[in-house]
Amino acid sequence: MSEILEIVMLLSFGASWPMNVMKSYKARTTKGKSLAFLVLILFGYIAGIASKLTNEAYMASFDQNWYVLFFYVLNFTVVSIDFALYFRNLKLDKQNGVTE
Repeated sequence: MSEILEIVMLLSFGASWPMNVMKSYKARTTKGKSLAFLVLILFGYIAGIASKLTNEAYMASFDQNWYVLFFYVLNFTVVSIDFALYFRNLKLDKQNGVTE
């Protein structure tokens, strides 16, 4: 049951990231974005992944509970895309003379 609740938490946090990535891609600016926030989210997902990989009980049942780690990695990947877009948009802001 705890794995299911963890999945619900990961889905809740992760549901908005694809929309946020599209917004970042289309906006072509860093206005309204926080690099510190993105870094903290990435750090949190790294900690969650490390927690799973170092949990002996979880790893012993990995063949049955692999999907929990999958959602951590999926969310980390999507947030990483938004992180990369931040730097693309920062470069575009500099080219356009935009300062925040």
